Order: sequence, then C-alpha cells, then structure tokens
Amino acid sequence: MKKRELFTVIEHIPFSDQDFMLRLRPQQGDLEGVRPGQFVNLLVPKTAGVFLRRPISVCDVDMQHNVLSLYVKKVGKGTRALDQCLPGDSLDILFPLGNGFGTEGVRHALLLGGGAGIAPMVYLSKQLETMHIPYQVLLAGKTAASVQLRECFPQTPAIATDDGSLGEKGLITQHSLMQNLKSYDKVFCCGPTPMMKAVARMAEAASVPCEVSLENTMACGLGACLCCVTPTVAQGNVCVCTDGPVFDSRTLKNFR
Repeated sequence: MKKRELFTVIEHIPFSDQDFMLRLRPQQGDLEGVRPGQFVNLLVPKTAGVFLRRPISVCDVDMQHNVLSLYVKKVGKGTRALDQCLPGDSLDILFPLGNGFGTEGVRHALLLGGGAGIAPMVYLSKQLETMHIPYQVLLAGKTAASVQLRECFPQTPAIATDDGSLGEKGLITQHSLMQNLKSYDKVFCCGPTPMMKAVARMAEAASVPCEVSLENTMACGLGACLCCVTPTVAQGNVCVCTDGPVFDSRTLKNFR
C-alpha cells in the first residue's frame, strides 16, 4: 500500500562528486512491503525552481533496523539539493511505488546492472540470497570509478568496463558470463536503455525471460501526469510508474 511519510536522514555517504547514498528511517511506520525494483518519490526541500518530486530506485532495505538506502546520481538541481541533506534532516517520501521484480519460480538468476541501474540489483540480490536462489551479478560501467556499490552485494559481482580498468574489458554484452545465458532461467536488468535493449535481444535469442527496469521521466509516480508513458505490444501505452518500472522485455514495443 502506498504511503506518504516523513523520513529522517541517518547517514549521508558521498561516493564522488557525482553520486551519494542516503540512508533513512521512517519517523512513524516501517518498511514492510517494499520490494526490489520498486521506487520512492522524494519531495526536494526548500529549493527554488524545484517543484516536482524526484523518483529514486530502492537500493536496499534493512528490515531489522528499519532503514531505507537510496543511491542518488547528481543529474540536476533537485538531486544536487538532496546531496545537501544531513543526518537529522527530514524528507517527505511517497513509497513504495511501482511494481518490483518477479522472483517466483526462479531457480537460477543473472542480475545485470549498469550505472545508476546497479542500485536496484543490491536489494534484489539480497532477496535471492534470503530465498536461497542461486544467482550471479554482473555490473558494468565505462571505468572502474563508474561501477559503484560493488561492496554492497552479498557475493562478489563480476565486472565489465569499457576501458578494462576493472574486470573484463568491453561492454556488458561481451562479458564471458553472457556467452552462456541458457544456464540461467531468468535475467534481471537495469541500466542505460541501449544496454537493456542489447541484453533483452540476447536473452530472447537464448529463450530466457528478461525483466528490465525502465527509468522514464516520472513526476507524480501515481499515473496521473502521464510523463512516463511507454508503448507496449499488447496493452498500448502504459505508465511506467504504475505498470512498471519493471517489465518483461518482450512486452515492450520499443524493445522489439
């Protein structure tokens, strides 16, 4: 069930001049029901010219300590304002929003993340770990510095970098793990759209279901503003914020 609640910032973790992590705790309720692949909508506090909430993927949830972790890329005025949040500050958050990843019936999963799309794979990997479902994580970036959150995964992830500064050199689709896709029964992917489309094509060729998490522009997060509409094969145009952000790649018209 969607909720609106004030969260207290308990930790601000800078990674570089481009990204950071916020760890937050709800002031009243709990985080039960938050699923891997869902997102939250944050109200940016007291920032001139910023009126809309900012959608941020759920990176991790610590149910024991009631802590939500959000990985944020500084891409505009709103996210840069969030970078100014300090421990003790309050943030107005709508959560949990959208549909998450589908893990039912999965026996062996491959998790692929690139750039900011690495974030939702953290909580997904921890859920699979808890469910005792075998999985492999493969992360990608242009350089070693762009592959963040590596230490957040329960198991050491495989890496692909364009320049070869970490892991195997090349695109994520060229990594050795991708040469044996049929050994997995489901692929989960989040990252830049060209990456997800290339992965989806490879998965379909191998007859392996692939779920992708879209990062369309989302303003309201509730399906009212229609900013995030995407065309599907069978259902016409749907809102990413309510029908997604996670979709079976075969249902997306732009992925065909």
